[in-house]
Amino acid sequence: MYLLGSFCAKSAAGIVSNDAQTITRWMEVLDAWGIQCAGESVCLYRLRRSEVNGPRCLFRGAARKANGALFTARFPASSMQEIQHSLRARRGAVIFDDLRAIQLRHGFLPKAELEDLSKRGQIPLYQIHSVASFYPHFHLAPPPKADIRVCADMSCHLNGACELRADLERRFADARPEDVQIRDVSCLGRCDHAPAASINDHIFMDVTAALAEQMARGAIRGEEILESHPQAARVECQADPYGNAEKYGVVRKLVQSRAFDDVFAQLKASELRGLGGAGFPTSVKWDLVRKERDPVKYVVCNADESEPGTIKDRFIMSHLPHLLIEGMLIAGIVTGAKRGILYIRHEYHLQEEILGEEIGRCQRAGLLGKKILGSEFDFDLEVFVSPGGYICGEETALMEAIEGHRAEPRNKPPFPVQAGLWQKPTVLNNVETFINVPQILARGVDWFAGQGLGGSRGLKFVGISGHVARPGIFEVPMGTPMREVIFHHAGGIRGGRQLKAFAPSGPSSGYLPASLIDVRLDFKALAEAGSMLGSGAIVVCDDTTCMLDMALNAVRFYRNDMLVRWTQGGVPEPQYRVDLALLDELTQAMSLTSICGLGQIAPAPIQSVLKHFRAEIDAHVLKGQCTSGICFTPAARAGEAQRVGIRP
Repeated sequence: MYLLGSFCAKSAAGIVSNDAQTITRWMEVLDAWGIQCAGESVCLYRLRRSEVNGPRCLFRGAARKANGALFTARFPASSMQEIQHSLRARRGAVIFDDLRAIQLRHGFLPKAELEDLSKRGQIPLYQIHSVASFYPHFHLAPPPKADIRVCADMSCHLNGACELRADLERRFADARPEDVQIRDVSCLGRCDHAPAASINDHIFMDVTAALAEQMARGAIRGEEILESHPQAARVECQADPYGNAEKYGVVRKLVQSRAFDDVFAQLKASELRGLGGAGFPTSVKWDLVRKERDPVKYVVCNADESEPGTIKDRFIMSHLPHLLIEGMLIAGIVTGAKRGILYIRHEYHLQEEILGEEIGRCQRAGLLGKKILGSEFDFDLEVFVSPGGYICGEETALMEAIEGHRAEPRNKPPFPVQAGLWQKPTVLNNVETFINVPQILARGVDWFAGQGLGGSRGLKFVGISGHVARPGIFEVPMGTPMREVIFHHAGGIRGGRQLKAFAPSGPSSGYLPASLIDVRLDFKALAEAGSMLGSGAIVVCDDTTCMLDMALNAVRFYRNDMLVRWTQGGVPEPQYRVDLALLDELTQAMSLTSICGLGQIAPAPIQSVLKHFRAEIDAHVLKGQCTSGICFTPAARAGEAQRVGIRP
């Protein structure tokens, strides 16, 4: 599997290859994988020629030979670098593809199969096991016939996930462990149809205990579980500059004009910022990659959106897939990157299909692949399906996953623009950022600036869930007051209740009280309110909500036992003061020292609740009182152990 990659590494080290059989196998690997990179035909030709005419020294150190050398003036060493990195670009996918294939055959990853994969792929067994044991998508032991996972994050928690799980446990109280297992799982990306649950990795929305029981009992009998994909018509979005006209107009003009400087000028003038959370200027990131001299560069789209409450990218990929692909194409052409990877969470089966179909249409139309629209530009795009895990939403962890490793964040610097995927310069943006680029270039900076309100620019997709009458994804002007988003677009608070709090962007933004309902949907305005725009995942809480309970829900996978103790009440005041001081110390330490942005914002939920709802917390801790009637009940106590330490 990695023979050609090994060949490249050995060649770079000056090691001679004289094995015709090995050369033949390299050639077969290239053919089988269909590697798309500069110099492909030349490389295959030379490998075939070596096979026919006999082996010879293909490459020794940095020297080039005039007769029979692999590298010539017309086929420089940089072309082999591109082949090497193209192979590496498949390596991570191949590891995961092999593991998925094994699990599909057996339902889990048997030891003997992993050992065989190690031998076939020439990969150390410990490396395979390290990867397989890290990601929740893989099973190292036989799973139960019905593996029920109830989403327990913010929106599902607000919509009865705890009650759903308790009901299911009663219904299967006498079931054998090998038949049924019921547990919590982190956000499934269906917050607008809460509660959600997965049964044998098939996701169901608006789940009732009766429906889940029916599916699970069918699985126990050996019946196939079918995940429904309701056919919904494409929604016309204001963000689409094409409507019913021909798509990819910006790329068509760009290939003809080569006006790259104009692209960067417009992106800079638009002040487009990253819309996945960090808000880094897009033009700066792209320009840094453009100026890197390395011949191998990548464009990566982060479509993982595992942050609880975040569902907007799912909508965009369903209804605007052409804008996403065009945005990545533009990034590749203007920065010199020839390969793009769209990293999508494995729960988005339908969106994976939609994107695959759109990529196929682009390839047939000459918009992807070699010599785009007859030009000298090359750009290949593939979809990489995540093996699961909340941490994969962090950009460097995501790249580690693509490379076939455990998704563990890297230290920075260096930053991805200098040393990203396989240590090569990489443009990495999220879905919504990429789709804004064609809008700006097609309609102009003035149009983009005019779409916002109160000095804000552009349109914003937001996902609203929780206690609202019409949860869903909405396209609104940037700068829209939160009051209008919640009460106009989402229909207000469900059941006529009062608004108590809202999270502007899932747990990372913390919670704001109802008194701040007029804050605008804007980077600066939300930062001044002590929160953040983030990914636009608005989660709404009505006046029946216990905010300490929500803080605990948001941070439960950090195993915050301190908050569990607070929900139990009866903490002496001196101990409470010690706890608060420790919490402040931990917050500061994580904010200053975490190498990962996710670690830096982990304390946000509890700190925001302490800031805006302190009296409610004091009542819990010192008086054993929950004004919402949620804590201190037998049901709450029964679920305390379950809601702590859930694997993300």
